[in-house]
Amino acid sequence: MTMSVVSPVLVGRWAELGELDAAFAEVRAGTARTVLVGGEAGVGKTRLIREFGERASRQGARMLSGGCLELGVDGFPFAPFTAVMRQLVRELGSEGIAALVGGRTEGLARLVPEFGEPGADETGQFQARLFELVLTLLDRLAEQGPVVLVIEDAHWADKSSRDLLAFLVRNLGAMAALMIVVTYRSDELHRTHPLRPLLAELDRIDRVSRHELARLSRREVSELMGRLSGGEPDPVQVEKFFGRSEGNPLFVEALMEADGRISPDLPESLRDLLLAGVQRLPEETQELLRIASSGGARIEHRLLAVVSGLGEVGMTRDLRPAVAANILTVDGDGYCFRHALIREAVHEDLLPGEHTRLHTRFAEALEDDPTLVPPGRAAAELAHHWYAAHNTEWALISAWRAAAESDKAAAYASVLRFLERVLELWDLVPGAAEKISSPLQEVYEQAVCAADLAGDSERGIKIANALLKELGDDPVKRAFVLERRGRMKHRAGRDDWLEDMRQAARLVGSTEEPTTEGARSLAAFAQYVFMGWASEEAYEAAGKALTAARKVGDPLAESSALLTLACLHGHLAYGPEQSAELDEAERIAVEHNLEQLILRSAVNRSHFLEGSGRHAESVDVAYKAMDQARRWGLFRTQGSFLAINHAESLYSLGRWDEALVVLEQALESDPPRPHQACLLQLAAHILYARGDLEGAAQRIAQCRRIGAWEIDRRLQEYLPMVQIEAQLAAAEGRPGEALEILAEVLPFSGRPDDSRYTWPALIVAARCASTVEELEPFLVRAEAMHTHGPLQELQKLTFEAELTRVLGTVADWQPVLDGWERVGQPHTLATVLVGAARGDGRQGERERAAARLDRAVELAERLGADLLRAEAVALARRIGGRASPSHGLTARELEVLRYLSLGDSNKEIAGKLFISAKTASVHVSNILAKLGASSRTEAAATARRLGVGPV
Repeated sequence: MTMSVVSPVLVGRWAELGELDAAFAEVRAGTARTVLVGGEAGVGKTRLIREFGERASRQGARMLSGGCLELGVDGFPFAPFTAVMRQLVRELGSEGIAALVGGRTEGLARLVPEFGEPGADETGQFQARLFELVLTLLDRLAEQGPVVLVIEDAHWADKSSRDLLAFLVRNLGAMAALMIVVTYRSDELHRTHPLRPLLAELDRIDRVSRHELARLSRREVSELMGRLSGGEPDPVQVEKFFGRSEGNPLFVEALMEADGRISPDLPESLRDLLLAGVQRLPEETQELLRIASSGGARIEHRLLAVVSGLGEVGMTRDLRPAVAANILTVDGDGYCFRHALIREAVHEDLLPGEHTRLHTRFAEALEDDPTLVPPGRAAAELAHHWYAAHNTEWALISAWRAAAESDKAAAYASVLRFLERVLELWDLVPGAAEKISSPLQEVYEQAVCAADLAGDSERGIKIANALLKELGDDPVKRAFVLERRGRMKHRAGRDDWLEDMRQAARLVGSTEEPTTEGARSLAAFAQYVFMGWASEEAYEAAGKALTAARKVGDPLAESSALLTLACLHGHLAYGPEQSAELDEAERIAVEHNLEQLILRSAVNRSHFLEGSGRHAESVDVAYKAMDQARRWGLFRTQGSFLAINHAESLYSLGRWDEALVVLEQALESDPPRPHQACLLQLAAHILYARGDLEGAAQRIAQCRRIGAWEIDRRLQEYLPMVQIEAQLAAAEGRPGEALEILAEVLPFSGRPDDSRYTWPALIVAARCASTVEELEPFLVRAEAMHTHGPLQELQKLTFEAELTRVLGTVADWQPVLDGWERVGQPHTLATVLVGAARGDGRQGERERAAARLDRAVELAERLGADLLRAEAVALARRIGGRASPSHGLTARELEVLRYLSLGDSNKEIAGKLFISAKTASVHVSNILAKLGASSRTEAAATARRLGVGPV
């Protein structure tokens, strides 16, 4: 397998690409820019620049590119500029270049032979003349159209190339349509590297911005894997790829085998890349790195000193070259390998005996003195070292101890990992049960619980299957395992989850007297049956569970049953009765420290508050509970559910930036598939509202690939996705297709929360329809549907008002507008204002329509709802009203425009507004685009003419 030099796909770089696009927009407007792009080897610099280059070329840019060679420092001067000159000779010919520089080409002979032999430099001025000549050539090219000059791998640049680069950046005319992009490997920049001071110097220049490419997140690694393999990656494989690659995209690609699975061994090409820096170090340092590689990705200074046997002076002497070369980084009182794969490559170079001996030395050192590592880490490190040393007995014992320590810290994924290690070693250790003082069945039971709490459903299901084979006929124990397996199957989207739940309920129901186990099983059955479709069955089971729980005195089952009953009632209306049930369930959970039920109560309460239009209250409830979920190690499961509710309410309130942050953080936790679907479709709604149709469509495509509704089309995951798909189709001019998509909402689900998710979809249908025939099935659905609570009443009023456009009747929009104003959903209010203005226009009420459109534009601009703002402005022009006085500029952009019109530079604007120069640059680019101006001067003049900005 060979490594690709440039990735075939771009993932996770849209913000950086946007920065490059913004810089190029300034260049097109006549302002020179330089962008410095750093990042470690393989992080995706070249792929990013290639994508940007393709976009810039489509906008008329001349792309010039030259790369530095690794031997440049040793005597290959001007390597990148020689490559650029050769490209220009191919494209323009030597005569064309001569014409641009007024025939003064003799200096260029030092770069390419087409201009003859270079003469003797008798005055010592050749370099100055060459620099001026290159600058002149680029200036002349920029006069013909925008030019992008890319200098790659500047960490290998020789001094002459660095000097010429610095000269160009400093001396480019402020109004030259030229953009210089410089890439470099940040991991190569040791403390004395000659590029470091140059980067610092250039970064202080106003027209220069600097960006460091970070590694990909777990979710982005998953997306990259899916795009490379053409399918949805297995979560277990994603975890392995993310763990070993640490988010480096080149490493992800290099480790991927033909079947999409991870390679157990490092490919030779990748190994060579990783070890190149190590092999340049002194032999003593390499030896110490081999010892350190056995200690893990991070190793304490004291522990390394004990295992290596080196004194303080020897440790410092041998470590310093590794730190200076950025192979190791100092991390508190210890050291980290810059990348886990470097450690892996060094570690794999150990001989078999050396490998066993080193890990044994680490284990013995920790057994003698656990304080050599921070508190809480000794058990886990001992488990690692005894296992790596092939000591099965102590590997088993230490893994069991490490699981217990991890459980105290609520690190359930670690608990599962160590318990799986115990199961793996069980048959290899005679008398294993005596060694850990626990039977095999208990290990299995703890592993099932850990998998459930960690949200690792697929692994939990496999362990539960194995445990059921170990169990006898004990109905209580079998019911416990079946109930756990059922809930994990439900979370994983398996179609047989309900049968497990029913079987568990039957087993515990067969006993004559109620038991704690029976009450809990019935309560879990009621909860999950309700989350499916069978509401009546859920009512019955929850009632029985509540009675049994109170009879046996089990607070867990009692609280769980109350929560389910509150849900069954709460979807009708969140009134005092449902609040009282939730309050009692939460009181019991808090009193008995039932963490999962405390979080479940918060999930339900925030959900009901949002559904009642009490968005701010929902935000507060969800936010506090999310913090608890993090502290209790339950964020991946219940915390990600709370994140859905939190982001949904933030979206309703118009706090979209905050919502997107919440969504990204939750997706990073690798939540269950249904949670991922909700998070992605919420992101799609926000991106759609902002006018990013491509981004919204990408999120929905990810939803479809996840397929969390293939078995169970639960409303909160499915119908909002259908709604946004229809809105995307309508926005792209396909209203008929939008109505076909919305046909998914026509069947009645039978769920008590059916109307909550159907009314918003029906409103979209009313906006898309153009004939009564198209509307008919949606009218029938609406007439048969109940409304529960003030928010749904308002949605029904909105639907009826939107119908009047097709029915030819007149709507009274004011109660609808007043209602959305009270509820506090600014985007919905702005959307309804546009609908009301459209109705006013049909009635000839131009002045009222104009006033409503001005308000709509104001709201849309504050939100950044570009799609809606454009619709409102276009409608104002059609009906002869006035557009917003801000001409599409946001409040911040108006502030920037004021200083731009006074002649301030981006750096000066940034200082006055307390923002970064980069942010100021982006604002200026947006202003130029919105005003249709080709330069800053033209933008200032346009602003004065239109009455925007300073007077």
